[in-house]
Amino acid sequence: MNIVGARIDGRLVHGQVANLWIPMLSVDRVIVIDDKVAVSDIEKSGIRMATPSKVRLSVLDVERAARQLKADRYASQRVLLVAKRPGVYVDLVKAGFPLEELNVGNMSQTPTTTQVTNSINVEEADVAAFDELDAAGVHLVAQMVPQKKGEEFMELLEGKVNR
Repeated sequence: MNIVGARIDGRLVHGQVANLWIPMLSVDRVIVIDDKVAVSDIEKSGIRMATPSKVRLSVLDVERAARQLKADRYASQRVLLVAKRPGVYVDLVKAGFPLEELNVGNMSQTPTTTQVTNSINVEEADVAAFDELDAAGVHLVAQMVPQKKGEEFMELLEGKVNR
């Protein structure tokens, strides 16, 4: 398996991902994993426009992504996984996908979220998912852009939310 990165970003593919993460990781394919986006032609079209032209794009629901990743379908490519919320990665890990590290990027603020950093806001379900990923041995790193040093996400989460 040649997964060069896994990222949470509420905006999926946008300027930071397209112009900073994709070149830095030498990505050949971006796999966006989102059940709702996978069935929305309008959202898929927007993501296609934001993805650099030389990079392949797949927009998959969680079940199909897990199946294709486990089958090592993208073995010859350098793949970046992107999802909006951590629960997607919990589902992948439960399906047998070996996730070693997860980059926690932008998670937008809503009336139901708690702020962890200026750019990361979590709901109760997110906290439970992060705890589950941490317990499964996934290294969680908060890092908006490659030029900034990553921070230990679980340390940032500590004291910000009730568990």
